[in-house]
Amino acid sequence: MADGSTADDVTVDDLTLQEAADHLGVHYMTAYRYVRLGQLAAEKMGATWRVARRDLEAFQAAAAALSSPTRGTRQAPWAARFEARLVAGDGGGSWGVIEAALTAGMEPVDVYLEVIGPALVRVGDRWAEGEIDVATEHRASGIAMRLLGRLGPRLVRRGRTRGAVVVGTPVGEHHSLPLAMLADLLRSGGWEVSDLGADVPSESFARVARHTERLVAVGVSVIDPDCLDAAAETIRVLRNSLAAIPILIGGSAVASVEEATALGADGWAPDGRVALTMLDAFAAGRTTGDLAG
Repeated sequence: MADGSTADDVTVDDLTLQEAADHLGVHYMTAYRYVRLGQLAAEKMGATWRVARRDLEAFQAAAAALSSPTRGTRQAPWAARFEARLVAGDGGGSWGVIEAALTAGMEPVDVYLEVIGPALVRVGDRWAEGEIDVATEHRASGIAMRLLGRLGPRLVRRGRTRGAVVVGTPVGEHHSLPLAMLADLLRSGGWEVSDLGADVPSESFARVARHTERLVAVGVSVIDPDCLDAAAETIRVLRNSLAAIPILIGGSAVASVEEATALGADGWAPDGRVALTMLDAFAAGRTTGDLAG
């Protein structure tokens, strides 16, 4: 075909983007913006965007629901849209989704927890299920990391910090993106954060923490279940260096308070909001036992 697609690629239910725009009663560039924001599913074949009729109908149904007086654009499926742009390798479109969510009234913290985080989890699940390959997953993570660099400064609270937190991952754990997100979320709560990144030797981790002024807590992130033993060793070394400093653990490899306790941690922070709550408690002089009660 002239646009580079083949007859096998196109079905009778496919529309060109111009045809989809005509159905929606909007300009072509408006329909293109819907695609770039992840609102309208489309596939590029050669030089032409194709829209499945079922996807067009789904878009129209979603638009109708969002226009209802009982719902607002803040409740739009931002995470799914962001995920679609990440998987497509569309950095500009991914940022466009974030900007649209912020414009709709979401706070940057909520964008981290309700848009970026869930989208990245879903991308990881799709890789684990064999739906996408590792290059696509790595590309999506790279885009997300760059976007954190643009969004992160909006989470930093001005003025004197409330104290310091050191976060990192144990040896062998190479997932630094969740840690970077956690660090930004903690900064939004007024904390000074030293993000040591991934694959940190336990002695180095402890040395940095030991020399950090106004240290309130230490956080260890574990995504890979194979790194749980290394996490336990890191916590042991930290405990020997920082007897009075609370040590938190989080990440998808740890699923409960019991597992966190078994690894030697003082508390389990399944997400950034919980981590902030626990830090508030530590700053107020309460203990993890008080939180559990």
